Amino acid sequence: MINIDRLTREFIRLATIESPSRKEGRLATYLQEVFESLGARVLFDASASQTGSEVGNMVVKIPGGRGQAIFFNAHLDTVSPVEGIKVIFRDGVFSTDGRTILGADDKSAIAALIEAVRVIQEQGLDHPPLELVFTVCEEIGLLGAKNLGWELIEAPMGYALDNEEIDILINRAPQAIRFRAQILGRSAHAGLAPEKGINAIKLAAKALLEMPCGRIDEETTANVGIIQGGVATNIVPPEVTIEGEARSHDSTKLKQTWQAMEAALIKACQTLPQGQDGRPSYSWQMEEDYPLMKVPEEHPVIKLALQAAKDVGLDLKLEKTGGGSDANIFNAHGRTTVILGTGMREVHTTKEYLRLEDLITTTRLVLGIIRVAARG
Repeated sequence: MINIDRLTREFIRLATIESPSRKEGRLATYLQEVFESLGARVLFDASASQTGSEVGNMVVKIPGGRGQAIFFNAHLDTVSPVEGIKVIFRDGVFSTDGRTILGADDKSAIAALIEAVRVIQEQGLDHPPLELVFTVCEEIGLLGAKNLGWELIEAPMGYALDNEEIDILINRAPQAIRFRAQILGRSAHAGLAPEKGINAIKLAAKALLEMPCGRIDEETTANVGIIQGGVATNIVPPEVTIEGEARSHDSTKLKQTWQAMEAALIKACQTLPQGQDGRPSYSWQMEEDYPLMKVPEEHPVIKLALQAAKDVGLDLKLEKTGGGSDANIFNAHGRTTVILGTGMREVHTTKEYLRLEDLITTTRLVLGIIRVAARG
């Protein structure tokens, strides 16, 4: 039932519409025209004032007659570079000329959803009420989902199409925090009076040596990704800023990890070379990046997907992930969501590519889920 030539052309068209984070307006306008031409109702929330995007999150509503309402989620934004994307389609594979990303993350999902809706319309297939939720600013901290107008979403469960492997269903994702810490030492002339200074860079190095970092256990990771400080080579550095994160599938382990990271800062600030007066200070600012996601295996959203996969000949396996996505936010707001893949590869690089075969399979699975949902 899938029109493969049309699906191919649609993905290429989507990929060439530049939509880096906060500049999703042109893509949103195009999608609005597409879905309204298919008889859908297109709504936008008021999130733009919070995200800084050109446009709010988009919710496409497609009335249906049978089965429980479900939604599908994809994000409109991509990472950079995106200027002048040239899509190359050769031997069944989409790629670029190497100057830009392809944008299969997440435009492969958008293309699959468009084709699925077109097939439903052409074939007159039974389907439940459908909602397509297209978020902005996903790539810069899930900002669209965090500011989503939830009153626009009626379906209680759905699927986020935002992973690589098409034969994986993700039902577990970690909770994550991010932090920003500052060590305040004391400046001094490095040649004339270094003993009067407190070297914040040296203290930061001591703290980093003590901090848990990398893979802590099978459920927990931690990382320091940014360190900034210093004024000049002839000045004892008075200040250093450290930014990092921690993630875990266990909330208790997550707390223990970030507490150990902060404790390393405290310990470093309490250690001074002999003869120095006073002590350095530190500040610690922490915020939740995204909440824990854990959907039970017996939940209908999983059973429905597994049955649909069986119907289309796909062996779908349940797995957990170490990353966060819009699905974490959806689940926290009571919309049970699991994650499906689209076949995108080498994402966030200029080597990104997508196999047409995987895009077709993704579209077939979406249609399969809709048809199983229509059967109740």
